[in-house]
Amino acid sequence: MEFIDAANQRVTLKFCAQHDVANGDHVLALPIYNKQLLLTDHQVRGIEFPGGKCEAGETSEAALHRELYEETGAVIEAVYYIAQYTVHANPAPFTKDVYVAIVSNIEDKTDYMETNGPVLVSTLEDVPVAQQSYLLKDTAILACVERMTTLGFYEL
Repeated sequence: MEFIDAANQRVTLKFCAQHDVANGDHVLALPIYNKQLLLTDHQVRGIEFPGGKCEAGETSEAALHRELYEETGAVIEAVYYIAQYTVHANPAPFTKDVYVAIVSNIEDKTDYMETNGPVLVSTLEDVPVAQQSYLLKDTAILACVERMTTLGFYEL
């Protein structure tokens, strides 16, 4: 699939199987906790799915665990690799590996890095429009959410 994002950049998206190699330099978590979507409240952008950059020498899945814990306090029970997309930004394109993360528990923390911590919702429509990050409107991310429901991980 191919899209043009809000910044007028070309985005290519492919759905993946669990055995596909996750080799992106960024990660995006679609976390589920107690039959709810687990989001984070980014201090600048607003409410969005957790994620971020892989650190030097870090695998994509290790980055997922780290980013999700840093931004929400979530501990992952199970991970499923479902998609990868590339934003063909000029001059620096980047690739995100997208995972469904089943969360076993959320630990209270005093520091959630650049976020205000976890936000639980039943559907994305539960997030007030004024509080939504532009990323909750991103075509590639919404396609990944739809894929997550198609695969039976979450029922909207």
